[in-house]
Amino acid sequence: MITIEDIRNNPNFRLMIKKAHDYLTERGYTEHGFRHVTFVSRTTARILDELGYDQRTVELGAIAGYLHDIGNMLNRKYHGVSGAGIVYTELRQMGMPLDEVCDITMAIANHEEEIGHPVSPITAALIIADKSDAHRTRVHRRNSSDIHDRVNLAILNSRVKVNQQARTISLQIDFDTSRCEIIDYFAIYLKRMQMCKAAAAHLGCEFHLFINNLELMGMVEQWQAAGEK
Repeated sequence: MITIEDIRNNPNFRLMIKKAHDYLTERGYTEHGFRHVTFVSRTTARILDELGYDQRTVELGAIAGYLHDIGNMLNRKYHGVSGAGIVYTELRQMGMPLDEVCDITMAIANHEEEIGHPVSPITAALIIADKSDAHRTRVHRRNSSDIHDRVNLAILNSRVKVNQQARTISLQIDFDTSRCEIIDYFAIYLKRMQMCKAAAAHLGCEFHLFINNLELMGMVEQWQAAGEK
């Protein structure tokens, strides 16, 4: 069976991840290179593992997390769908069974909020892992006035906590309010947090968001309702 180590050692995938990162760097986006995909890979696998999924599902989650952003080498728009097509071809050439390839590419194609849906455990875990990776180390431009850069620079730490017994998944963020206001976080991440809530529900869990130890998921829901009026 193909493992995450096989994927990490594959020169084609390594080149495509680098090209995707280079494209987004040129466009002014935050870091989407090996640090990001490694974080997402490990977090996706950990969520599935801590919720009791079998080890092959955990492994496929790790692979989906590692490959989820490859489509960015073509364009940011709909990069999940384009990336799924690329990954499908490469994995089949490596000899991965079709049913496993479908599980991975479904997750990759559905990880972005524009068109994605948490339609499987791997997809749901990937969504939460990807959206939780906001952190100052991802910022290239330290003096930027861009809201994405300012918000990420204000995030000192972010971590995903899974409680299998209570069936909760919590995103806990340490936020430097001297750099940026928390309201700016929601300006970027409102839809993403709503997607995480739906993803957690697919996994049979409740999603909780804590910023500086204050639970703010209720605020997210109120803002979402206000925006729909």
